[in-house]
Amino acid sequence: MNTNSFLYKLSHHIIYNLSVSTDNVTIILPSKRAKIFLTEALKNTITKTIIAPEIISIEDFIQEVSQIRSLDAIEVLFQFYEVYTQIEKSPEEFELFANWGKILLQDFNEIDRYLLDPDKILKYLENIKEIEHWAVDVDKRTEMIEKHLLFWKKLPHYYHTLYAHLLKSKKGYQGLIYREAKKNIESFAKNTTKTYLFAGFNALNKAEEHIFQQMLLQDKARVFWDIDEAFLNDPFHDAGLFARKIKSEWKYYKNHPFEWINNTFSEEKNIQIIATPKNIGQTKLVGSIINDISISNVKLENTAVVLGDENLLLPILYSLPEAIGNVNITMGYSSKNNPIQLFVDRLFKMHTNAVSRQGKQYVFYYKDVLDVLHNPLTTNLFDAEKLSSLIKRNNFTYFSHQILFDLFQDRNDFFELVFAKWDNSSLDILERINTILLKIKSALDYSKEDEKITNAFVYSIYLVINKLINYYTKNIFSEKIETLYQVYKQVVDIAEVSFEGEPLEGLQIMGVLESRTLDFETVIITSVNEGKFPSGKSNNSFIPYDVKREYGLPTYKEKDAIYTYHFYHLLQRAKNIYLIYNVDSDGFESGEKSRFITQLEVEKKSKHTITHHLYNAMVPAKVSNTMLVEKTESILARLQEMAQAGFSPSTLTTYLRNPIQFYFQRILRIKEVDEVEENIAVNTLGTIIHGALEVLYTPYIGKILIEKDVTDALLLVEQVVFQKFKEIYKEGEIKKGKNLLAFEVAKRNVINFLKYEIEQIKNGDQIQIIALEETFERVFEHKNISEKIIIKGNVDRIENRNGTIRIIDYKTGKVEQKDVTLTQWENLLKDSKYDKIIQILAYAFMYSTHTKGLPIEAGIISFKNLKSGFLPFTFKEDKISTTIISDEIMDSYLDQIAILINELFDLNIPFTEKEN
Repeated sequence: MNTNSFLYKLSHHIIYNLSVSTDNVTIILPSKRAKIFLTEALKNTITKTIIAPEIISIEDFIQEVSQIRSLDAIEVLFQFYEVYTQIEKSPEEFELFANWGKILLQDFNEIDRYLLDPDKILKYLENIKEIEHWAVDVDKRTEMIEKHLLFWKKLPHYYHTLYAHLLKSKKGYQGLIYREAKKNIESFAKNTTKTYLFAGFNALNKAEEHIFQQMLLQDKARVFWDIDEAFLNDPFHDAGLFARKIKSEWKYYKNHPFEWINNTFSEEKNIQIIATPKNIGQTKLVGSIINDISISNVKLENTAVVLGDENLLLPILYSLPEAIGNVNITMGYSSKNNPIQLFVDRLFKMHTNAVSRQGKQYVFYYKDVLDVLHNPLTTNLFDAEKLSSLIKRNNFTYFSHQILFDLFQDRNDFFELVFAKWDNSSLDILERINTILLKIKSALDYSKEDEKITNAFVYSIYLVINKLINYYTKNIFSEKIETLYQVYKQVVDIAEVSFEGEPLEGLQIMGVLESRTLDFETVIITSVNEGKFPSGKSNNSFIPYDVKREYGLPTYKEKDAIYTYHFYHLLQRAKNIYLIYNVDSDGFESGEKSRFITQLEVEKKSKHTITHHLYNAMVPAKVSNTMLVEKTESILARLQEMAQAGFSPSTLTTYLRNPIQFYFQRILRIKEVDEVEENIAVNTLGTIIHGALEVLYTPYIGKILIEKDVTDALLLVEQVVFQKFKEIYKEGEIKKGKNLLAFEVAKRNVINFLKYEIEQIKNGDQIQIIALEETFERVFEHKNISEKIIIKGNVDRIENRNGTIRIIDYKTGKVEQKDVTLTQWENLLKDSKYDKIIQILAYAFMYSTHTKGLPIEAGIISFKNLKSGFLPFTFKEDKISTTIISDEIMDSYLDQIAILINELFDLNIPFTEKEN
């Protein structure tokens, strides 16, 4: 153990310098966790068996003096609401009350800790609010203003009623316990036979100051501070602000020495100040530093990672090298970011939304369900992937609770617990959530370090739910799920996760406050940014700044001084120091390094080595190499299988666009993952339009179209388009939002096409529909091809128009004439922009044996360019253009397709990824 540490010095003093027996000594520390480290220091200091002194936290001591049990923040909030509902005839709902109740309790707590007269402070607030409304005549004040002013008048009544209520039950919040301890301390000090040692304190509230001084004056205590002379003797250094004040103002120190003043900060230190972009950069850097330390065989027990921003805890845990062994976490982690809390919150959201669907009964929204299914902590408790796949395959956006149960037959207990209707009382719902949490807990593997951490997350939410159960058992609340959800959110907002570990082993990860009294040789501090460390001017209080200054309540100035002390105490005995800050200014992050870093640089000690670094996480110059897959005999066999079944035009164009995509989709037959289409995709919209036109024109196949045929079809457009939507979009919602717009777009496209057709008929075109959405195939024979190849595909429409066979491919996107015009056959395979030409000429090739000698055209009708009408394939050579597909044109086309197919079957040409 570090013999230079404060706790080692304290243990040495207790064993060798105290004039009283250790069994009659009680040591009081700022935190419970410091007890473990002091006990270890005592074990390493003693040379013979002794009765260990009692070691307690300041909180425990204050409770002992006051004889009042401490309540946590959640219980105090519930007690306050109970008092509030007794005072008010028409009280607000809990979720509204909690918004201001939490802030008011913090102010009550500060008033009591600093031993102020609550009536004076709270009356001051009332007067301020009255002054704010001077501009409004008394006769003209609205009911809202009167209610607002009445609220401030009632604050003293709220305070005294709550105080009396808690005092009667011998329970209280921290400030109340301190105020009562102050009343009892003189009697306690006179009657105790023990010697009390207060150690490692810095900033004290007024109640603590009074208690400490009473114990000193009664000669029942000694106080061991831990301040460096560099801070104490500098009148402007905030790290010594409180120590200077205590040393100069306390009567005890007029005749007694101020213990202990150290001179360790000026010793040799290696300080590395490292800027890195974003929080992820900080977490990666911490992992890299820890890895270097572990490789150098330095004991990690003497290394601490101190989080200036406690939200970095989980990313840092995932960034640590696996080989480091034990990790001890010492911090109060907010339950708002607890992964289990996120699961419970999504559970509430799913059921709350299910209940609130207007005009429907218990209807789930697919995103709410998928959020619950995809939580990594619960996916192994039921077949989440299978259920997720069913939802996506059926394209459910909104679906009833019953459909979910009918759809998914592989239900287990956990599925029933999660998705069963919340139509019972709030107590039943809370009990169900408790059971869910116990199921999650029972599935954890405690041999894994990360699952031990998960257990701490589960337990913290389990406590929150149990407190809600206890409170709902004793009180009547609205039974609405929405109310329960809001109550849960208010309560979990003030809950914390407590981690349990072995503090004496492995790497120490802690928050800033947990570092009190502890010393480490190597210290890594993250988020040393303005607004993070120190936290800046946050004022979560009803008491204005000037009132706080007037009455001696702590302001941001004092809070900054507390953080300054903690920061410099971490550095005081450390030898290797890493100060990491986020240099990126995106979003709410300022990217400004903390003033503490600047202060270190300006006040640099002669033995301090300060270096600056910029760290960028290792990013490869190229994200990935171009993918390349060599052809094998099995791939050739698959190609031959495809060739005999029929290459479709889209298969050929897929290869032309990207051979790797062709390999995945056609050779390996890997399909894209099903996704729920909440908003209709472009390809789905195209399928609907194709299907609607097929239905509308099918009755007229083989006959000459007349104007009445098309006008009759116009009357059926809405019905047919709706029918196609239901067939293709399945359970998707189509009657509102973007989907309603898509429905109208599809309908408008079909109507515009029919109107275009009527116009053509009126202009004298004679149109006979030959085929709609029909599949054709033809053997591809070429002198350069030895394989048997079949070209096979589905043609949107074939017609005889004015004695010419016209093959039409519908496109919902925008296509222009230039996209289907070619000037040189050698260009056809060089650029994927000609894929439409390859496609429509393939249709012409397949159908050319059925033309009965009639000329043939092939082209596109673009719904986004309908004014241009039919866009035929055009071959342009020497300023001469032709749209008729002659034998010469077809032969030239087939020569190019032969080149493409030969390349496809060539073993020496791998599938190579094309970069977009």
